[in-house]
Amino acid sequence: MSTKRWILIAAVLGSGIVFLDSTVVNVALPKIGRDLPRLFLGVLEGQSYVYNAYLLTLSALLILAGAVNDFYGRKRTFLLGLVGFGATSVLCGFAPNMELLVLFRVLQGATGALLVPGSLALITANFSGEEQGRAFGTWAGASGATTILGPLIGGVLVDTISWRAAFFINVPLVAVAAWATWKNVPESREEGKSPSFDWIGAAIVALSVGGLAFGTIYGQQRAWRDPLGYLILAAGIVATAALPWWMMRAKHPLIPLDLFRSRNFTVTNISTLLIYGALYVTFYYLGLFQQGTLGYTAAAAGAAGIPGSIFLIFFSPRFGSLAAKYGPRVFMAVGPVIMALGVLWFARVPSSSTPWKLEPNHVSTYLPPLSYFIDFLPGNIIFGIGIMIMVAPLTTALMTSVPVRHSGLGSAINNAISRVGPQLAGALIFVFLTASFYAYLAPHLPGVDVSSESFRSTVSPLNTPSDLKLTAVVRDASTTAFHLAMLIGSGLLLAGAVVNAVGIRNKQPRPQEAELGEKEPVSATPA
Repeated sequence: MSTKRWILIAAVLGSGIVFLDSTVVNVALPKIGRDLPRLFLGVLEGQSYVYNAYLLTLSALLILAGAVNDFYGRKRTFLLGLVGFGATSVLCGFAPNMELLVLFRVLQGATGALLVPGSLALITANFSGEEQGRAFGTWAGASGATTILGPLIGGVLVDTISWRAAFFINVPLVAVAAWATWKNVPESREEGKSPSFDWIGAAIVALSVGGLAFGTIYGQQRAWRDPLGYLILAAGIVATAALPWWMMRAKHPLIPLDLFRSRNFTVTNISTLLIYGALYVTFYYLGLFQQGTLGYTAAAAGAAGIPGSIFLIFFSPRFGSLAAKYGPRVFMAVGPVIMALGVLWFARVPSSSTPWKLEPNHVSTYLPPLSYFIDFLPGNIIFGIGIMIMVAPLTTALMTSVPVRHSGLGSAINNAISRVGPQLAGALIFVFLTASFYAYLAPHLPGVDVSSESFRSTVSPLNTPSDLKLTAVVRDASTTAFHLAMLIGSGLLLAGAVVNAVGIRNKQPRPQEAELGEKEPVSATPA
């Protein structure tokens, strides 16, 4: 097998285990809550922290990790991340109580942050031209595969072995990725790097991203009734406002503001905010609607989206090559438009749509009802075609818009935006959906105070109660709220398409190439 193929395997596995762990563990949460003793955390609170502690530290440290990749060496940092992720996965698997599991998940998220931007930086430093575009497409397809297969893998491991196996599964994957990296990846780092690392800037970035992410999650979990959520969010906003001030003041800033002089880099990050915001809104509320309103089982809701996702898994490399050959602009403009059409299809699903009760122990439930083929399958396929066209070209546009020496940092900034931005958008949209839901209920439930705390604690959007007197009305209200979410999601996708069509330029030279008229040097030594 060629050296470059092993480099691609290392990059795909390194980022894949990070994405896989966020979905596999999510399925294991119910059994973790039942099996693990707790010192002071409640069951639901502990489950929430097990899931969110990983995502929060991962998000908060992404930009710092990207800069570390470029400054200290991409191979060295990637190996450190792999070893750390493997070690913390073992610690999670042997955790004796809920509180220690949360702590180990914090550490696991921190080590995972080294891998996501590092994987794309390895591809950028070792591939070029159409070969690079194809590699980005393979990376995007593999990321999609881990997201799709994660719940299935997690369910099988939890049901047949133990929830602890959801963590131990990382160990052999880490071993293969570490061997491939050690034997095949040449070391590369920022050429002519600054003499000191901007740790103050790193702290401000961590406070910014972490505060925005944690404040949003905490506030939404408590329906914005706890002032602590506002305080954390405010701290994140203050840190975000302070960030450009520090970057202009620092002698060797963590994030050089010159990065944003690249038109494609700036435009790609703006479109990422819009498009990934749409993805978050669409899939979050689609899952809630299918299970909480229509009555789909969890397995059926997961299986319902597989047909459309197949396009992303198998055809992303092809579109990555095409974007590298012809330029990413047309793909980044057309893809979101097709995605928006798929989301609009969901906006017509009626509240009477028949649920799919997929149960592994009953063969008769394997086939979905006819309504699935009418209400959801066409939208999934249309959406899948659109995301297949868009994802790899977006990655190509991003990674070719920054100097190679800042490839880790550029990838990290985009990843941070794709994680935190959608959460902020989702929290804002949740307010509109909640208002729409209760506004619909008020005239249809005379004599019921829909604004009371007791009512809202039992009846919430996209979650139909068991009280038969309320079911029909609440299903209609939830369906109306779901339709609004899909309209908002399609609007965000169309806005992203417009941004890409107007802003992206094909064949834009790397920033340093434009200044010096030659390809910038990259320090590389054999492994």
